[in-house]
Amino acid sequence: MIKPPLGVGYGYGIVLGLGFLFAFGMMLITWILRRYNNELQTSELFSTAGRTVKSVLVASAVVSSWTWAATLLTSSGVAYRYGVSGPLWYASGATVQILWFATLAIELKRRAPNAHTFLEVIRARYGIYTHIVFIVFGLMTNILVTAMLLSGGSAVVTSLTGMPTTAACFLLPVGVVMYTLFGGIKATFLTDYVHTFTILIIIFIFAFTVYATSPILGSPGAVWELLQKAALEHPVAGNAQGSYLTMQSREGIIFFVINIAGNFGTVFCDNGYYNKAIAAHPVSALPGYIMGGLSWFAIPWLCATTMGLSALALEGNPAFPTYPNRLSDAQVSAGLVLPNSAVALLGQGGAICTLLMVFMAVTSASSAELIAVSTIFTYDIYQTYFDPEAPGHRLIYVAHASVIGFGIFMAGFATALFYIGISMTYLYLMMGVIVSSAVIPATLTLMWKRQNVVAATATPILGLFCSLTAWLVTAKRESGSLSVASTYANNPMLAGNVVALLSPVLFIPILTYAFGVDNYDYKSMESIRRGDDSDIAAGNIHLELVPGATNPPEVTARDERAMLKHASKIAKATTAGMTLILLILWPIPLYASGYVFSKPFFTGWVVAGIMWLFFSFCCVGLFPLWQGRRGLIATFKAIKLDFNTSREARNPHSDNRRGRGYRESLDLSIDS
Repeated sequence: MIKPPLGVGYGYGIVLGLGFLFAFGMMLITWILRRYNNELQTSELFSTAGRTVKSVLVASAVVSSWTWAATLLTSSGVAYRYGVSGPLWYASGATVQILWFATLAIELKRRAPNAHTFLEVIRARYGIYTHIVFIVFGLMTNILVTAMLLSGGSAVVTSLTGMPTTAACFLLPVGVVMYTLFGGIKATFLTDYVHTFTILIIIFIFAFTVYATSPILGSPGAVWELLQKAALEHPVAGNAQGSYLTMQSREGIIFFVINIAGNFGTVFCDNGYYNKAIAAHPVSALPGYIMGGLSWFAIPWLCATTMGLSALALEGNPAFPTYPNRLSDAQVSAGLVLPNSAVALLGQGGAICTLLMVFMAVTSASSAELIAVSTIFTYDIYQTYFDPEAPGHRLIYVAHASVIGFGIFMAGFATALFYIGISMTYLYLMMGVIVSSAVIPATLTLMWKRQNVVAATATPILGLFCSLTAWLVTAKRESGSLSVASTYANNPMLAGNVVALLSPVLFIPILTYAFGVDNYDYKSMESIRRGDDSDIAAGNIHLELVPGATNPPEVTARDERAMLKHASKIAKATTAGMTLILLILWPIPLYASGYVFSKPFFTGWVVAGIMWLFFSFCCVGLFPLWQGRRGLIATFKAIKLDFNTSREARNPHSDNRRGRGYRESLDLSIDS
């Protein structure tokens, strides 16, 4: 067994120390926002952030939510397995879903401006039975995503520090639960920014180490030469000339299709992404999701091109942790390519960077899942079926209880998966088999007025039955038995994911026209009401001053609908064009030609990845500070005023003055 490069104290220190630090930070920010922004922690604010979050913070949150542990670890694993094609298959196959979701986000804000969850929209259109079906699919998505996050995160923590996997599974959620309780969805936006900023900086460190400063590698040319040598020693079956430097990869393109099909399910069925769309200001939803999707692309592309390929280049070097052996398939599936590469390049410093980066990825995405589950339990289960007239303080209580309960449940579930032998990559490939059959019916709920209740209710269930059948039958036929190993193979996963996503194309028209076409007018979606938080308002703070606590005036609502209608047209054209580029025009000609990258071409490929990451850093790392500069300045001035002026010397109406003068929020998003 390989000795961990870090002591177990590092594991506990980062997992618990940073978790408590973020929790304390959210307590401080919540106090500041209440004092200087008249911001109460109402049920609306906990779940929707006042529906006023601006575009670049939405983009940062989208990047952070979509940057799972798998984004860093699995992408590096496919680079290790398939070569230079793997990072592009991963990045392009998982970006289009975010771009297409921008269109759905606009439609959601148009059709149901007061919704807290997408499931409320389902119930408003179809009623109870369809609502229950989609609650099940939504919760399955949240459970699978969170399990994958904890599986990948705990494997890395154990590998780098020796911390017991069970301890990592139970302790990773602790800090996330704490800061989510204090800040609600606003906590996810604020911490998402910090997490995204940190991850981007660490990827820059890795990239410049591998391609510029490393004494072992130090240039794209050196990496290219070692990849040529690796192809001679262990050529890749199904790759052109057995090379790691080609886009023509048989197994790689199978992964590409699995990636596309599966990730539609994990975006379109995850209430967390709808939560961010709901929280966004109407003007901000489209640019936020487009910027977020394009900014995210660079993270798996450059990270895997750097760390996955450097692992291939370095595994014949004594500095590599497993030398002289290659990484086993189990180690690759567990996500250990990136950690081993980082240790080979930077020693303990690389291990600390990896631990910090994975912690950020796991906790930020987990926070989004906690909020997604809490809103489902609060609005779609408790308020809908148990207490329709629940006051705001009770909704807050249910939301908090849901966050705590889900955190505890997922810690136990992730531990059980570890003992069963289910890895992060297995969960990543399998998620689409379980949830993707709900994608098309969910999308058509907002996009097609003719889909009827029978089609919406039955299609996800029928699709799940078909996908499970295709997955398990293919595994049985190929290997002769059903096991974790046989169901993990590419062909069974391909069959299950594709059937899950596309079987509704058959079921929906048959059921719609067999049981009568609907002619829905979307009026019932518009009637969804906001939570009643009047019982929480206290003192001299009025709900009219709390962002998002009241419905907008009719004139404002009418203007917003016009803007959203225009944005919907732009979203459809933009996402169609970007999808064509990312899925067809860029990768397919390179695949069809069988071109093996020359040294200059590979150098240009790496430079393009680094430049794209600089674009991402400007969009979601620097621009949020610029866009929110007035809010930051106003808040700091208010804090300075508190320190320099005694309370008795202030104007008797200073609280109201502060509420009017410092409305711009520290979170870089509210009304600035």
